[in-house]
Amino acid sequence: MPHGPDRTENGAAGASPAPDGFEAEVLALLPSLRRYSRSLTRSDADGEDLLQDCVEKVLTRRSQWRGLNLRGWVLTIMTNLYRNGLRQQGNRSFVDIDENSHLSTAETDNDPLQRSRLETALDSLGEDYRAVLMLVVVEGYSYQDVAEMLDIPIGTVMSRLSRARQKMTSLLNTDNIVTLRRPR
Repeated sequence: MPHGPDRTENGAAGASPAPDGFEAEVLALLPSLRRYSRSLTRSDADGEDLLQDCVEKVLTRRSQWRGLNLRGWVLTIMTNLYRNGLRQQGNRSFVDIDENSHLSTAETDNDPLQRSRLETALDSLGEDYRAVLMLVVVEGYSYQDVAEMLDIPIGTVMSRLSRARQKMTSLLNTDNIVTLRRPR
């Protein structure tokens, strides 16, 4: 018997049932996964930890993937990991965004106050509302996809999205009123 890698019945090396390019497809999802993990955790460090845990779980459970909507499957795993982590933590603490001023980020807007207001408004949303908002608005998923990922009814997705948008609009419009002086 020749030495070498184990062969399956069809002659392929190894016993991995993963489709060709599975790892490459997961790698292509990393920017989207990173955004979503940071929006869930509200922290760069915790977001990176969640991302790593998610990728590890995806790679070890790739045999469970049925070949449909890899992105949705991975985001569902990430959401469940996040929820399980919250249950285990019990109480959670947040680091003020100002404490992370030493981290460099690429500014995409000319108004740093606008970015700060947006971050504050996003942070004020409850985790369920923020997750729906990020998945629909930022990641571009349909209501049905989000409902399946988060295991909630589609009506709940629409309701949470509507309330999240209303709160964001209200918070962002509140600070737009500038009084220069009192009328005489």
